[in-house]
Amino acid sequence: MVSYAGPIAPKVTSANVLQKKTGADNNPMTALSKYARLEATGLWRATPEAQRREVIVSVGEATLVISDLKDQALTHWSLAALERANTGKSPAIYHPDGDPSETLELGEGEEQMIEAIETLRRAVNRSRPRPGRLRWVGVLVSVVVVAALALFWLPSAMQDHTLRVVPRVKRAAIGQALLKRIERGSGAVCAEEAGVGALTRLAARLKSARIVVVPAMTQPSLNLPGGLIVLNRSVIEDYEEPDVAAGYVLTELARRSETDPLRDLLRVVGLRENFRLLTTGDIAPDALNTYAEYLLTVPGKPPALATQLARFDAAALRSTPYAYARDITGETVLELIEGDPMNGRLTEPLLSDSDWLQLQSICGG
Repeated sequence: MVSYAGPIAPKVTSANVLQKKTGADNNPMTALSKYARLEATGLWRATPEAQRREVIVSVGEATLVISDLKDQALTHWSLAALERANTGKSPAIYHPDGDPSETLELGEGEEQMIEAIETLRRAVNRSRPRPGRLRWVGVLVSVVVVAALALFWLPSAMQDHTLRVVPRVKRAAIGQALLKRIERGSGAVCAEEAGVGALTRLAARLKSARIVVVPAMTQPSLNLPGGLIVLNRSVIEDYEEPDVAAGYVLTELARRSETDPLRDLLRVVGLRENFRLLTTGDIAPDALNTYAEYLLTVPGKPPALATQLARFDAAALRSTPYAYARDITGETVLELIEGDPMNGRLTEPLLSDSDWLQLQSICGG
């Protein structure tokens, strides 16, 4: 109960007349103005032990004013905190929200005041904020944000973290596991001893960690995790000079400088295998099979031309032989030909004649 001392707004006591505007009004202040001159009589009781008193009830500024018969205010009830104890029944019994011990009864003949109070209560309720609704909106927004993070941010973030923590030895093991799967279709890695020695010298000349050659691969070259580059024997045996094979190696090195081969693997095998590698240090055999098949059927994305030519320049190697090996007409590789960093410059032989001959026989052919 909220009680105030002081004068009450003037009332018209000669008639209990309700002057209404047509239509419902959702604005509490507008609704209050409709009923500013409305009065009714009722029975008020301050406590359950007190005797009921006849009172005059009127609508004040956001309050229900309860006065005695001498027009002295007994109490003001906030319309925003007014509850009805017996909805739909007569006499209508009201009390302040949270204090059912203080009551006001409006009996038969006071339907206009009852209707006014109910209208004002509805208007006040409609104007109140809806914390439940806002809570659901907040929950929905949170779910959308979390889903977006899971869909767009989490895979990339997990990949970045995995690439930082996976050690070199594990990368080399993954590359070797992929090579074993590639060998199932291409044949075993060529291992003629003299040719392997020449290949090792070529790798040192090109500053590549490790190069292997296989007899019959569907791609001319592959870039595997752990610094392993795989060449098909055709890029060695089908050409008169080692510059073509060296060009494929440099192109793979350029591609590796732009995209980590392990990142490519994780992108293809998916978030689950990424999590497995991060937590257990392993990738499922089926996932490795899938990626090996992917490597053999989908050509690798070419590196940026500037990155590629920079590799040829650093190795003092002509890009033109490699370009014509890619396209004998030169039409699709014109930039590699015109941008050859060794154009007009003398270059040292990449390998000695004996090393080149040994390399061409690495697969025993």
